[in-house]
Amino acid sequence: MFSPLVERLVNTLKILPSVGPKSAQRMALHLLERDPQGAHQLVESLSEALDKVGRCESCRNLSETPVCGLCKNPRRDRTTLCVVESPADLVAIESSGTYSGMYFCLLGRLSPIDGMGPDEIGVPQFTQRLKEGEVKEVILATNATMEGEATAHFLSEISRSHSVGVSRIAQGVPLGGELEYVDGGTLAHAFSGRQKVN
Repeated sequence: MFSPLVERLVNTLKILPSVGPKSAQRMALHLLERDPQGAHQLVESLSEALDKVGRCESCRNLSETPVCGLCKNPRRDRTTLCVVESPADLVAIESSGTYSGMYFCLLGRLSPIDGMGPDEIGVPQFTQRLKEGEVKEVILATNATMEGEATAHFLSEISRSHSVGVSRIAQGVPLGGELEYVDGGTLAHAFSGRQKVN
């Protein structure tokens, strides 16, 4: 139906989340037919981001610099450390405007089946942050899934072993829900209603 290059573009676009065959086809045809300049800008932006964006040495969020702007910000509360599964979760929490502490991005959750163990989610770096003694409270904001709960439990044990208080966001975040898709008001409520973990 399509030439090999167009077919390849359609198949490549299907790697994006929530993009099926029809959506990928519409995007490919739009870029090629109606917005070739936009397509070139997309290629340039993606290429530059892939070359220049890495991970913050402190929080593991996406950053073009060794330490990201959030971690450099002197107005952030360095005694609280919010643990999230992904940069998308961090963005969702920041958008709520109710949290002013520091972050730690796991870049996943414990899942032996998927090859995600403690090293893959940054437990050595997390432990080092706690050893530095600045953090007084860890807020566990992992997703309310089986793997997210297991990860939260594992990290709470590590936090307690370093005499750091632990709380877990709870109210307002639906069981099985992904933080990335929760609105700001619901997240604000979840943070204000967080509970200590026993």
